[in-house]
Amino acid sequence: MARWPLASHLWISVCVLLLVRANCFYLPGVAPQDFQKGDLLKVKVNKLTSTKTQLPYSYYTLPYCRPDAIIDSAENLGEVLRGDRIENSPYVFKMREPQMCNVVCRLTLNANTAKEFKEKIDDEYRVNMILDNLPLVVPLRRPDQESSIVYLHGFLVGLKGQYAGKKDEKYFINNHLTFVVKYHADPVTELSRIVGFEVKPFSAVNSVNHQYEGEWNEKTRLTTCDPHARKIVTNSESPQEVEDKKEILFTYDVEFQESDVKWASRWDTYLLMADDQIHWFSIVNSLMIVLFLSGMVAMIMLRTLYRDISKYNQLETQEEAQEETGWKLVHGDVFRPPSNSDLLCVYAGTGVQFFGMILVTMIFAALGFLSPSNRGGLMTAMLLLWVFMGLFAGYTSARLYKMFKGTEWKTTTLKTAFMFPAIVFAVFFVLNALIWGEKSSGAVPFGTMFALVFLWFGISVPLVFLGGYVGFKKPVIEDPVKTNKIARQIPEQAWYMNPVFSILIGGILPFGAVFIELFFILTSIWLHQFYYIFGFLFIVFIILIITCAEISIVLCYFQLCSEDYLWWWRSYLTAGSSALYLFLYSAFYFFTKLEITKLVSGVLYFGYMLILSYAFFVLTGTIGFYACFWFTRLIYSSVKID
Repeated sequence: MARWPLASHLWISVCVLLLVRANCFYLPGVAPQDFQKGDLLKVKVNKLTSTKTQLPYSYYTLPYCRPDAIIDSAENLGEVLRGDRIENSPYVFKMREPQMCNVVCRLTLNANTAKEFKEKIDDEYRVNMILDNLPLVVPLRRPDQESSIVYLHGFLVGLKGQYAGKKDEKYFINNHLTFVVKYHADPVTELSRIVGFEVKPFSAVNSVNHQYEGEWNEKTRLTTCDPHARKIVTNSESPQEVEDKKEILFTYDVEFQESDVKWASRWDTYLLMADDQIHWFSIVNSLMIVLFLSGMVAMIMLRTLYRDISKYNQLETQEEAQEETGWKLVHGDVFRPPSNSDLLCVYAGTGVQFFGMILVTMIFAALGFLSPSNRGGLMTAMLLLWVFMGLFAGYTSARLYKMFKGTEWKTTTLKTAFMFPAIVFAVFFVLNALIWGEKSSGAVPFGTMFALVFLWFGISVPLVFLGGYVGFKKPVIEDPVKTNKIARQIPEQAWYMNPVFSILIGGILPFGAVFIELFFILTSIWLHQFYYIFGFLFIVFIILIITCAEISIVLCYFQLCSEDYLWWWRSYLTAGSSALYLFLYSAFYFFTKLEITKLVSGVLYFGYMLILSYAFFVLTGTIGFYACFWFTRLIYSSVKID
C-alpha cells in the first residue's frame, strides 16, 4: 500500500488506453453472431425502469402480451443484483424481411389493469428490450444541435396529457412500435450482423387507436393499418386511452437498415455519454491540485526536511534544532501504539482489500475485459475480487497488529473478515427488505442472498484468516527509533492544528480531485446510463491516490512539527474525511438532478450512497495512513538519535 504506480511507462500506457478505448476487444462468450436472410430474430424483454422511483420491475408485471410460455434467461450474479429479469417475448422478426402492422395481441382493460398502466405512466417507467445482446434505444435529436442524436434506453410505457381541447389529463399507451434493426452485411458471404436496435413508439402525439371491421379474430383486417401501402393511420383527436373496459391492440412494424458500422464498434453509440472535453477538464482540474500538493511536499522534503536532517546529523545544539523544527523532539513517542490500535489494523486491512479490488477491476475494465455486452460482468468481477483480496486484508491487519505488540491476532483477523462486510450487509438487508415490500424485481432473491453469504463465509473469511496467519508469522516490523516508556506531554496546539479542523480541511482536496468524474458516475448509476470511460477513470484514480497521500503527508508533517505525535488515527481520518464531502455531494445531486418523490426511493438512494461513502472512507483513509506511515519511518530513520 505504500507504493503508488507513478512510473513514466504507466502514464504512457494509460494514454494508449485512452486512445483505443473505443476499439477494445470482447470477452469470449460474447462473440458476434451471423444471420442469414430469413433467420429468426427473437426479442427478449428486460426490466421496467424509472429514474423517478429507482425500483425496477419485471416486464410482465404489467399485463403486456405474453408468449405461450415465459422462459427466463440465465443470469449471472451481477445481473440479479441489478434487478435484471431477462425473459422471452412475443416479438419475433425475420432477418432482413420487413414487416408491417403485425398484431401481437388484443387486450381489454379492467379497472385493475388500467390502474397498473396509469401508475407506471405516472412514474415515467420505460420498457427495456434486448436483441442480439443489444439494448433497445429511442433516438432523439438534440434541440440545440440538429445533427447530434442522443439515445434514450427503452421507450416509455405511455404518456399523460390533454387532447382535442379537453382540460382533463388522459393516459395514453404506446401500443404500436416501429422497430429499426440496423445490420452490417458481408458482401462476400451475404451474412449479416446486427449493429443497432432502435424503436419509434406511437402514443399521444401520433396515437394509433386501432380500428377493425366486424368481430375480432386472427384474420381480422385493421382499418388503421394498411400493410400494402406501408402506412399507419394515426388520429390525434381520438388517441388510444388507458381506461377501464377500453380495448387495446398491440402492434409493431420492423424495418431493416444496412449500416457501415462494424460489429466491433456497435456499442460506441451507447457509450457516448458526454463530450470528452469535460473529462479532460476533470483531469486538468485534478492535475492542478496534484501539482499544488506536490510542490508543497517537494518544499517540505527537499528544503525543510533536508535542512533539518543535515543539521541534526551535524549534532547541532538542541536549542537550535528546536528553533528550526520540533518533529525530532517527539522521536521517543511517534511510534507509540495508538489507542484502539486493533480497530486501526482492521480498517487498514479492509482498505488494502478495497484498493486491490478497485485497482484490478479498473485495469481489466480499461483493457476491455469488462465490456458492457457482458451484462453484470463489472459487478460480478468486483464481488469476486473483493472476496479473493481478503487474503491481503488479513495479511496486512495481522502484520500491523504484530507491530503494535498485539498477541490476539485471531480476534483482529476475524474482525477484519466480519466488521465492514457485516455493516454493509446489514444496511443492504434493510434496503432489500424495502425493495421486496414494493414487489420490485430489484429485490435480491433468497438463492442469491445465500450465494452472497456463501462467498463471505465460505471463501472470504477463510482467506482473511489464512492471510492473517501468514502475516503474523512474518518478522515484526521494527521501528526506526525506540519508544520511551513515559509518554511526552503534548503542548497546547494552535487553532488551525485542532484535530477536527485539520481533518475536515484534509478531505477537501481529495474530493475536489474526483468530484467532476463523480458526477458522471452518479449519472450512470441513477439515471440509467452506461459508463465505460475507464481510461479517464483510471487516471482520476491514480490522481486520487497521489492527492490522498500528499495531503496526509503535509498535514502529518505540520502536526509533528507542533510536537503532536498522535498521528496514527489522524492520518487515516484526514484523507478519509473526503467521504463526508462525497456524501454531502450525493445529497446535493439528489435535490438538484433527480426527481425522486417516493419515500422508499429516497431511502434507497441515501442508503446506497451511505454504503458507497463508507467504502470511499475506508479506501482513502488507508491510502493516507500508509503514506504517513512510510513518511514517518523515512524521516526518523534518516536522523541520528542520541
